[in-house]
Amino acid sequence: MKWIYRIGIFFARILLLLGGLFIPKIRHFSSSRKNLFLRLVEFRSNNPGALAWFHVASLGEYEQAKPVIVELKRVQPNQLIVVSFFSPSGFDNVIKKSQPFVDFITYLPLDSKTMAEKFLNVLQPSIVFFVKYDLWHHHIDAIKSRGIPLFLFSASFRPDQIYFKRDGFFRKILFQFDYIFTQNQNTLDLLQAIDYSTASIAGDTRFDRVAETARNRKDFPELLDWVGNFPTVVAGSVWQEDMDLLIPLMNANPGYRWIIAPHDLNPEPMKRWADQLSLTTARYSKWDKKEAADVLFIDNIGMLSSLYQFAKVAYVGGAFGKGLHNILEPLGFGIPVIFGKLKNTSKFPESAESQANGCGFEVSDVESLKLVFEKMEQPDFYLDSADSARKWVEMNMGAAAKIINKVEKLVSRA
Repeated sequence: MKWIYRIGIFFARILLLLGGLFIPKIRHFSSSRKNLFLRLVEFRSNNPGALAWFHVASLGEYEQAKPVIVELKRVQPNQLIVVSFFSPSGFDNVIKKSQPFVDFITYLPLDSKTMAEKFLNVLQPSIVFFVKYDLWHHHIDAIKSRGIPLFLFSASFRPDQIYFKRDGFFRKILFQFDYIFTQNQNTLDLLQAIDYSTASIAGDTRFDRVAETARNRKDFPELLDWVGNFPTVVAGSVWQEDMDLLIPLMNANPGYRWIIAPHDLNPEPMKRWADQLSLTTARYSKWDKKEAADVLFIDNIGMLSSLYQFAKVAYVGGAFGKGLHNILEPLGFGIPVIFGKLKNTSKFPESAESQANGCGFEVSDVESLKLVFEKMEQPDFYLDSADSARKWVEMNMGAAAKIINKVEKLVSRA
């Protein structure tokens, strides 16, 4: 299997080179890694000392890493922090803004033995964390061959993943980790079923993140004035499939303010949606603050996580398409959240857990959305849902502190 894996990586590199000639996203994936080692050597030359390396697949996993990074910096302020990304979309989003607790951001080289050895020789980390998944054999092998402590946190596995189907090459990757911190009991059960014993439930670190965002939310005085006493719905990361449900609801409820944050900032869909609405609309970038629009389309990146402060109810998109976006962000503000019916709930365990806790609501069509919305207009039902949201978030906070506390104990014993 190891040789098959190596051959697969070899052909993947060829396909990336060929695909880059015709497909811009693939070209960006390859070209963005060109000066990776030059930048890394320069950083390490200017910044010697103990270093913790965090690897994330993309932006979502980075959000899960942030609370752990902050906690590690709190207890070990002199520790350098390097974060590697596999996905250009994650990397590109993060480098646009200051990351105060991170000293260097890089791409992960493709997973060949040579590249992994070179990466570790330059980086020389004293401890390594992988977040959730994106587990690469050669990089993990290079870490363990050097005796570097290696941890996985926010792990959320499914029974259909290759690690649990058969023993062998991929399962051995899991056994390279010194300790695995899981998000939930199901993942812990899967690990114990394959006799992996150095694991425990720490929870989802995103709860720490969303609670922090709610405490330190950005202020938008103009939006506060615009919302006034109107009940407001914030619909975040919505796609066309989500708007197909939301537009009839919006037209039927003119007494609300509506903040719509599309996943794609292309103005064409926003114009098309506005044409289907009987309400007055405006795009945030062109909004005249004196204009009393009923609907605001947010056509920028970076506002959404703080916009939930204005919501009575939130809707989070993506469930009907590539995947549900972060429902924990509105819950962090104590706001009940509605989302589409998922095809594969095991990839998003928070969807089922939020429903079980009475603060998340799944809808499949216009009629089911209308029914949930009508329930939210009942004061007792709404207050119970909002209270459940607050309690669920509070109950799950503290994962980052649990992880770093355990890691320090394990490393000190080694």
